[in-house]
Amino acid sequence: MSQGRKLRRLVATEAPLQIPGTINAYCALLARDAGFKALYLSGAGVANASFGLPDLGVTTLADVLEDARRVTAATELPLLVDVDTGFGGAFNIARTVREMERAQVAAIHIEDQEQAKRCGHRPNKTTVAVEEMCDRLKAAVDARRDEGFVVMARTDAFAREGRAAAVDRALAYVAAGADMVFAEALQTLDDYTAFTAAVRVPVLANLTEFGLTPYFTVAELERAGVKLVLYPLSAFRAMSRAAEQVYATIRKQGTQRAVLDIMQTRDELYSVLDYHAYERKLDELFANSGAERNSMKRSSATRSSGKRSGAKRKRPKRRVT
Repeated sequence: MSQGRKLRRLVATEAPLQIPGTINAYCALLARDAGFKALYLSGAGVANASFGLPDLGVTTLADVLEDARRVTAATELPLLVDVDTGFGGAFNIARTVREMERAQVAAIHIEDQEQAKRCGHRPNKTTVAVEEMCDRLKAAVDARRDEGFVVMARTDAFAREGRAAAVDRALAYVAAGADMVFAEALQTLDDYTAFTAAVRVPVLANLTEFGLTPYFTVAELERAGVKLVLYPLSAFRAMSRAAEQVYATIRKQGTQRAVLDIMQTRDELYSVLDYHAYERKLDELFANSGAERNSMKRSSATRSSGKRSGAKRKRPKRRVT
């Protein structure tokens, strides 16, 4: 089963499906071990964590692909990837879809902001015309080779155009081929209910911290008809705060003793990585190769000894006629 079909099945059977953001492969392993069934790679996460840049459309397809490949190589969980506005026109969008499929990504979401995009919970966002966004979606849908690959349409229209206009956009996007809808920066459960009642495909709620959407519970969103719940940078924010504390403590106190209690231990790290299994395999390989080398050496020594100890054969004399 393809990764896209895995995600579709999860959305159908585990609603709402919780999807945590994972900024790298190790975070993907941590999320997997916590029991999550699907993962997310945030465009902001790539920009912030991998490049130290703001989420303003600065990163490229190649940048996002590299992080996506690392996550899909580390775990079999289906991955939803933020591709911003698709990284260009129709041909660029088609290439984005095909490269994401090659990277074993399950789904992408593409948004209706202008190319010079902003974070979805920041002011002064500008959306493109409905027709232009529909063209983006058609390019994405036409490009996919796996019919199970999910093309999700994100609309940022709610903040500037209101709920009715945002719902109308979502309906147009579904008609253009979108499999799911990402309704960005909604503010009430009634807003989500209006979306899910009108849009007959799964709707995603983005519960990013310190944004415009309250911290609704899974149960509340389920009652509102939401099928996917996203936590794009929750772990990254916590990791960053912990790192700040550790760096400041070491710099100020000259030792890390005071912050050992907030650190993951070596054994805990090794458990996540299955380190000891790798080590055992390494020991077996070295043991087998060492025994083989010793056997070859003994065999070679035996042949050499036999040659040295054997009697020298005399050549028969040639008869002269």
